[in-house]
Formats: sequence, C-alpha cells, structure tokens
Amino acid sequence: MPEKPIIIATRGSALALTQANLIFNACRKIFPRLAFEVKIIKTTGDKLQTASLAKAGDSIPKGLFTKELEIALIKQKADLAVHSLKDLPTELPAGLKLGATPKREDVRDVLIYKVDAEFSGGVPQIREGGLIGTSSTRREAQMRAVRPDLRFDEIRGNVPTRLEKLAENDELDGTILAAAGLNRLNFTISGDGFLEGDAVPDGIRAIALNTDIMLPCVGQGAIGVEIREDDGRVEKIVDRLNHFNTITCVTAERSFLKSMGGGCQSPVGAYALVENGKLQMRAVSFLSGSIQRTDQVGELREPMVLGELVADQLRA
Repeated sequence: MPEKPIIIATRGSALALTQANLIFNACRKIFPRLAFEVKIIKTTGDKLQTASLAKAGDSIPKGLFTKELEIALIKQKADLAVHSLKDLPTELPAGLKLGATPKREDVRDVLIYKVDAEFSGGVPQIREGGLIGTSSTRREAQMRAVRPDLRFDEIRGNVPTRLEKLAENDELDGTILAAAGLNRLNFTISGDGFLEGDAVPDGIRAIALNTDIMLPCVGQGAIGVEIREDDGRVEKIVDRLNHFNTITCVTAERSFLKSMGGGCQSPVGAYALVENGKLQMRAVSFLSGSIQRTDQVGELREPMVLGELVADQLRA
C-alpha cells in the first residue's frame, strides 16, 4: 500500500495557491520519495468579502484567513498549512506552531495609481485631496503622515479585483498592494512606471514605496508554514525550508506585535533585517493617535528580546 501523502492546506485564492505550490515544489525537490498533496480550504475571510477589515477587532474574528486551515491541522485533516505570514496571528491555537519561513520576498508596499499628478511634496503621484482605496489602517496612517490632504475609502478583493475597481472608479486615484504578492503573481513594473501582468487594465501605473515612507506590516513578504507541535516527522521536513535570516527577522517582528497587543490590522509597522552580524529593527505605531517611531539593534540569537524592546520603546 502506498504511503499516505502529506497534506498541504491552503486558501483558494490565486496568491495563496501560488504560495502553497512554492512550498509543494520545494518539499518535492528536497524529499523526492515522499508524496505531497495540496488541499484547498475556504476560510472565514474568503466568506466575508463585504466585512470591514478595518474593524477586525470588533466585527470579525482574529485569524480571518487562517482559522479553518488551523482546524484542519488540529483534526489531522492536513499536515501543514501555508499562510501569508502577515495574516497569521502571533498567538496560535494550542498544539500548533510556526514550523518554517522560507526566504522572504520584497517587503515593500506598492502604490498603484492612474495619473501622475506631479504634486509637490511627499508621494507626488497623487493629486491634492486624492482618494486612496485601502482596508489597512497601517497603510492609511502612514500615508496620512506624509500626505494629510488625502482621503481614504475601504477597498477589498484579490489583486485583479482591486485593479478593476481602481480603473473603473473615476473618483479613486490609487490603492496600495504588497510588492511580494504582485511579484509572486508575476506582475512587474515597467521601466516607464506602468504595471504589467495578466488582467491589468490599461493605464495603470505603479511605484514601490520606500520603507522610510511606508514600513511594512509584521511578516510582510514572508510565507508561514504552520504545523502541529507533536508532529516530529513533518517538523523535520519543513525545517529544511527555513531561511535563517528570514525566520530570525520575522520572529523579532512577531514578538514586537505580540508585545504591542495588536493584530494584523493594527496601525503599526515593523521591519527587521540582518546587518553586519546584528539584528536591526525599525518600527512605527499610531496606536496612541500620534506618530511614534524607533530604531533598535539587537543580537541575532535573541530576536524576541529585540521585539519586546522595540515595543517597550513605542509604549514609553
């Protein structure tokens, strides 16, 4: 009798499937004699397409895009779950843990817009008083810090849906998407600043925002592989997927977010990176209603300590 395949749970969106297949292919390459299978599971976030993400703490539960995948793990209907790490809560259900994070993609956010307004000042691509579509309180808060004249409206949906909404809404000037998602879906920015890829409406422009303007959310650009704590076999498999610098950096960032008491929709941003043998992290918080920033350096072997230190600095 053939050995049962190792089940990889994922959401069914194009980006989620792309990420799950990255893990599937990596596992197959490292362990060619083992059988792996991708299993699509619909999550609460997929079902609540009209719910307000900006009110995630009140109207809709935590783990919006992860809960059902975690249930499959707990009930042993799946062996590992693949997430965008930014969607994975810092506090996981009993019996589950983050097993691996492969090498991180581009952490930056990308401004998607229609007309270059050549505005004088920060983010010159958007006209004075322009309207930006985003469901992220972090993105909105950081854009307001640079451009207090801008207006904001909530926008949801996958990448093609958001691009269509931008193209079809005459009042909407731009939206903001993660560079990692765009890259994984094979979208590119041409030399003259236009977004290229499947189903991109004509005339859509794009520019990556420097992290000095827009710090990413915790874990942005990283894939999280979640497993059962007591599954030593799968743990050994996914451990081969780990990228040391990435797991170190996202551990620091997740420690920061947990210490701040926030979730993936909190108006905070953090970015850790390894430089000269040290772990450096920048963070921003708008939780108090004002802008608070800090930049701290820690030891590679103590990423959680650095995360807690950065949180303490911003709460002071």
